[in-house]
Amino acid sequence: MVQAKSWTLKKHFEGFPTDSNFELKTTELPPLKDGEVLLEALYLSVDPYMRIASKRLKEGDKMMGEQVARVVESKNPAFPTGTIVVALLGWTSHSISDGKGLRKLPAGWPDKLPLSLALGTVGMPGLTAYFGLLDICGVKGGETVMVNAAAGAVGSVVGQIAKLKGCKVVGAAGSDEKVAYLKKLGFDAAFNYKTVKSLAEALKTASPDGYDCYFDNVGGEFSNTVIAQMKTFGRIAICGAISQYNRTGACPPGPPPEVVIYQQLRMEGFIVTRWEGDVRLKALTDLMNWVSEGKIQYHEYVLEGFEKMPAAFMGMLRGENLGKAIVKA
Repeated sequence: MVQAKSWTLKKHFEGFPTDSNFELKTTELPPLKDGEVLLEALYLSVDPYMRIASKRLKEGDKMMGEQVARVVESKNPAFPTGTIVVALLGWTSHSISDGKGLRKLPAGWPDKLPLSLALGTVGMPGLTAYFGLLDICGVKGGETVMVNAAAGAVGSVVGQIAKLKGCKVVGAAGSDEKVAYLKKLGFDAAFNYKTVKSLAEALKTASPDGYDCYFDNVGGEFSNTVIAQMKTFGRIAICGAISQYNRTGACPPGPPPEVVIYQQLRMEGFIVTRWEGDVRLKALTDLMNWVSEGKIQYHEYVLEGFEKMPAAFMGMLRGENLGKAIVKA
């Protein structure tokens, strides 16, 4: 019998997560029924959204999340043994599935690309960057794009797609190492928001004329400062607000309404599951091809060992990762 290890939410988060919020449990999985497959996790994702989404869990529930898994036993002809899938199976080492919700890798996945990229640049974070920039912001060549958390899984792809589309790109990140990485990726300007004397001045220096598009991963006061420098008819894609996820007090005030009104700005929040079917497949194929052709670079921050899931999650929330945070099971 297969023993499945799972990380559960022992206690709801109050402020920043700690080890005491998680509990590792082991369960024995039953034999497969017809139509089912047994999956073994290869790579697991930790993402900022989990901090907020965990509020919907009950204490004792398995932590949610996506993983790349291999079919190790199958009674489902659609998923023979050895098939690689991506699925929202949660923080678990092994699971049984009836096949619903399992996605195979895009057709033509190059052997040279690591499977873990299906959780990053050629997966949910890459799709978030793609649709947020191209659909929500509707970016056009010659425009100026601002992205924060720019060295993360989403932000680094946003900047590179914007460059592919002929934009000027300004990125903010939280360390000098990350700023150097952004410049290596081809960002026109990048700065360490933790060390600049004035965020407003750093933004003004990077783009004196202001910003057409703002891809927001951070929220809070950072966003208020950027929004004050948007051009008329500027577009803002609100992807995340990681600066606020661990707060225990009230939210900071939002942007000045007069700026939004008189600059005629458009702000839209979004989640990537909006785009399904053919448009999602085209986006994944575009991302896969751009990476394969060297037009988009990637960096992964990999921790080894399923027992490292909580540490990887908390480290990601602290900004320890350069690029996509992944756990190799």
